[in-house]
Amino acid sequence: VDPSPWPFVAALGGLSLTFGGVLFMHNYKGGGELLSLGFIIILYVMFTWWRDIIREAMFEGQHTLGVQQGLWMGMILFIVSEILFYFGFFRGFFTSSISPVFNIGGVWPPAGIEAISPRGLPLLNTILLMSSGASVIWAHPARMA
Repeated sequence: VDPSPWPFVAALGGLSLTFGGVLFMHNYKGGGELLSLGFIIILYVMFTWWRDIIREAMFEGQHTLGVQQGLWMGMILFIVSEILFYFGFFRGFFTSSISPVFNIGGVWPPAGIEAISPRGLPLLNTILLMSSGASVIWAHPARMA
């Protein structure tokens, strides 16, 4: 497969999206334009990069077994990195809640912070997340048939 410029362009888009978001939130001149430019670059890269991948696979026949295994390994590594990210996030949360440090007063939640009810918005978000996962699971066998 030929080298692709899209990872570099996507990195520039992500950089401008991040800097534009920070500048926009701090009311700097040009922050909104940089944020919009980064968003447009990211959308452009999404469409063109996948267009190139489909063209390479279907029309040019460049996706040999080695390329397919590389794409498969890339997806596996991405999923593993997401699992490790969330594991670290929840580990930090549970460590702070089980044994709060002196800096936050030794209590959880920290003094002055009121915990929200788990029966409101968190419950709705959980229901939406679970229902979207269920719809994907139900749709998969239909798609494979």
